[in-house]
Amino acid sequence: MEKTGRRVHLKRTQKDYSLAFKLQVVDEVEKGGLTNKQARLKYGIQGKSTILTWLRKHGRLEWKESTQMKKKAPNKQIKELERKLKRLEAEKEILNAAIDIADEMFNTEIRKKYLPLSQAAFKEKGNAEDSSQ
Repeated sequence: MEKTGRRVHLKRTQKDYSLAFKLQVVDEVEKGGLTNKQARLKYGIQGKSTILTWLRKHGRLEWKESTQMKKKAPNKQIKELERKLKRLEAEKEILNAAIDIADEMFNTEIRKKYLPLSQAAFKEKGNAEDSSQ
């Protein structure tokens, strides 16, 4: 058989790859060292979705498509996102209060770097709270 410069691949299934090999490929892709396509070429993996399947099964990041969001009506999706936003805003308030308490207790300045806009917003909010009391 002559060599034509093309790689000859044997048909393989996912069962042919060891778990250690799969985890190594997943780790490289998740760290950003390789793209899915680059990993396929580097390791001779034939299936286009093989690595994506491994990422979904063994990866630490969220690689699943959000089918729930696709099926929901736009109004329901908006309401769900608004609920999430409210929850995140409440969490932010709690964290800011904890930072303020820690600053007072330990006489520190945890918030050393303010962005100009966020600092102005923070001051405005403080003034609004002072005037409402």
